[in-house]
Amino acid sequence: MFFSRLRKDIAAAQRNDPAARNKFEIWLTYSGVHALSWHRFANRLYRMHLKLLARMASQFAKFLTGIEIHPAAKIAPGVFIDHGMGVVIGETAEVEEGVVIYQGVTLGGTGKERGKRHPTIKKNVTVSSGAKVLGGFTVGEGARIGAGAVVLKEVPPYATVVGVPGRVVRINGEKTQDLIPEKDDPVMKEISLLRERIFELEERLDKFASWEETHAAPAAQQPAIQQNDTPAENAEQKGENHENL
Repeated sequence: MFFSRLRKDIAAAQRNDPAARNKFEIWLTYSGVHALSWHRFANRLYRMHLKLLARMASQFAKFLTGIEIHPAAKIAPGVFIDHGMGVVIGETAEVEEGVVIYQGVTLGGTGKERGKRHPTIKKNVTVSSGAKVLGGFTVGEGARIGAGAVVLKEVPPYATVVGVPGRVVRINGEKTQDLIPEKDDPVMKEISLLRERIFELEERLDKFASWEETHAAPAAQQPAIQQNDTPAENAEQKGENHENL
């Protein structure tokens, strides 16, 4: 049983990594394959109710590979963890055959709730570098999660999800809007408000510029009239003022 699963893991690595040259090299050097083998050992201990030993085994595997997998997680044979540094897979997560997981991926929860709080990843899903899949929902078969995406809700089969929060942008290769919206995107809403504010300020600036053009000419002419007064006229005006006194 152990060796048949190991062969499937090695075959998955050879199938998904173009840099893989032969099975022996994969078995010796691929940290993802090592992490999965250690996880199966820890999972067996966990099911035997040796939970402390199981946790110790999983932490030792984390020290060796940089990949943290809870002993209770259910991972099918034939999963490929590429590079793997920083990968975290939670207690109630389920990963089916053919899934590809890149470095920095988190299959986690969103809080301290109990029960099913980690995602179920169906067959042939690709979870790209740095993606976070958080919650007890299902990612449908053949879906693709973009690098750095934060997925907080269920993903349809053969969908492509990108962004923060994750949005469905393609299904079966065809462009689409997010098919399962829960509420307005707060980022897009804020951007729309900022654009409206910018348009309002631009209109005010245009009105101010037009007002300045119409009132600047009379204001500029007044000093010119005062400068045209001759010294003699100024003296006569002062004399008249003196006589009046």
